[in-house]
Amino acid sequence: MEKIILIFQREYLTRVRKKSFVIMTLLAPLLMAAFIVVPVMLSQISSNQKVVAVADEGNIFAGELPTDPSNDLRYEAVPAQLDAAKAAFKKGKYAALLYIPRYDMAEPKGFRIFSKENLSLNTQISLERLINRQIEAARMRQAGLDKATLDKIKADVDLETINLSDDGEKTSSTGVTTGIAYLCAFLIYMFIFIYGVQIMRGVIEEKTNRIVEVVISSVKPFQLMMGKVLGIAAVGLTQLLLWVILSTAVTTGLASVFGAEKVVAARTGQLQQATAPQAGTVAAGTSTPAASTVTATTAKEKENPAVKIQQSFVAGLASINLPLIIGAFLFYFLGGYLFYGALFGAIGSAVDNETDTQQFMLPVTMPLILTFVIAQSVIIRDPNGTVATWMSMIPFTSPIAMMMRLPFGGVPGWQLLLSMALLILGFLLTIWVAARIYRVGILMYGKKVTYGELSKWMFYKA
Repeated sequence: MEKIILIFQREYLTRVRKKSFVIMTLLAPLLMAAFIVVPVMLSQISSNQKVVAVADEGNIFAGELPTDPSNDLRYEAVPAQLDAAKAAFKKGKYAALLYIPRYDMAEPKGFRIFSKENLSLNTQISLERLINRQIEAARMRQAGLDKATLDKIKADVDLETINLSDDGEKTSSTGVTTGIAYLCAFLIYMFIFIYGVQIMRGVIEEKTNRIVEVVISSVKPFQLMMGKVLGIAAVGLTQLLLWVILSTAVTTGLASVFGAEKVVAARTGQLQQATAPQAGTVAAGTSTPAASTVTATTAKEKENPAVKIQQSFVAGLASINLPLIIGAFLFYFLGGYLFYGALFGAIGSAVDNETDTQQFMLPVTMPLILTFVIAQSVIIRDPNGTVATWMSMIPFTSPIAMMMRLPFGGVPGWQLLLSMALLILGFLLTIWVAARIYRVGILMYGKKVTYGELSKWMFYKA
C-alpha cells in the first residue's frame, strides 16, 4: 500500500505542477464566462434600432405605422409612389424600403423589400410577419370579426408541474431536470475520455522510454498501474473542483456587473422577440381599467421570458434532491473513470505507440459512446423504463445511464445500491484483467499484439 501511495503522489504532483494544468484550470472558467459575457456585450453594441422606410400605396397601415419598443426595427413613412419612395430611400439612412402595392385581399401579391445591402434573415422575417398580421386584421374586419374578441379567446397557459410524494407537493421543472441530467452525463463522458487517454499515453511513454523497466524493479506491475490510475483520477477531481469554485466566483462577479436578468435575457433574446407581439396583444385584450398596480406588475413578470426562466430554474432546483445528485455524481464520476481507466492502461501497455491503439480503443469506448447516444434518445424520454433500468445496472453503461435517471427521481434505492455495487465489482474485475495484461505488456517491444495474445497474457503465471 505504501508503494501505491508513493506512485499516487508522483503521478498527482507531476501533473498538477505542469503549466498546461494550471493554464487549463484557469482558462476554462474564463472561456465559460466569455460565452455569457460576449453575447451580452454584442447585444448591447448592436441594440440600435434599424429604420425601415414604408411606402404604403395599398394603405395597409391606414396612416398609422406600427411601433414596438421591443423590436429592433423602427418604421418611417415615405411617399407612397414607388419611384418617389426609391428616391427618398437613397437620400436617407434607411436599412430597407418596404413597398406595399395596391393588392387584392384574396390574393395579396407584389410586396417588395429594397435594401442597399443584403438583408439579415431576422429583418426579412420580421417584415413578413408584420405584413401577414396586417392582412389578417384586414380580412377579419372585412368578415365582420372583432380582433379584440379573438384576442380574448386566445389562451396562453403555463402548465405547472408538481411532484407528489410522501413528503408533500413540490413544484418541479422538466427543463432544469433535463439540463442537470445532461450536464452530469456529459461531464462523466468527457472526463473518462480525457483522463483515460492520459493514462494510456503515460503508460506508452514510460514503456517507450524504458523508464518502466527501472520502476518495476522496485514495485509490482499491479501497484504501478493502481497508483497511476488513482493519481490521475485525483488530478481530474482536483481540476473539476477548481472549475466549480472559479466558475461560481466568475458567475457571481458577472451577475453583479451585468445583472442576472440581463444575462438570462441575452440567452433568451430570440424567445423574447418571438413572444413579444403575442404578449402585447393578450395584455391589451385582457386589461381593464379596474386592474390594480399589483396585478399589472404580476402580468408583466409573467409575460417576461427572463423572469419565467429564473422562476422555473429556482423551482426546479428546489424539487431536486441535490445532496443525492452530488453524492451520486462524485461516485459515478470516479467509479466510471476507474473502471475505464484500468482498461485504457491495459491498452497502453499492449502497444508501442498511439497508432497501434486504434484496434483496441473501439471495443473499450463503444459502450461509452453508445450509452451517451442512447441516453439522448431513449433514457431522456423514459428515465425509468426497461432500457434505462438495465443500462443503469451494467458497469459499462451505468455511470452515464444512472446519472441521466437520478435527476428525474423515481429510482428505487435498491436499484441505486445495486448499480453502485456492480460498478465496484466491475472495477475490481477490470483492474484484475488489466493488471494481468499490464505485467506482460509493459515489457513487450516491437511486436503487433492481437486479441488472442492478450487473452493468453491474462493466464500467464507470474
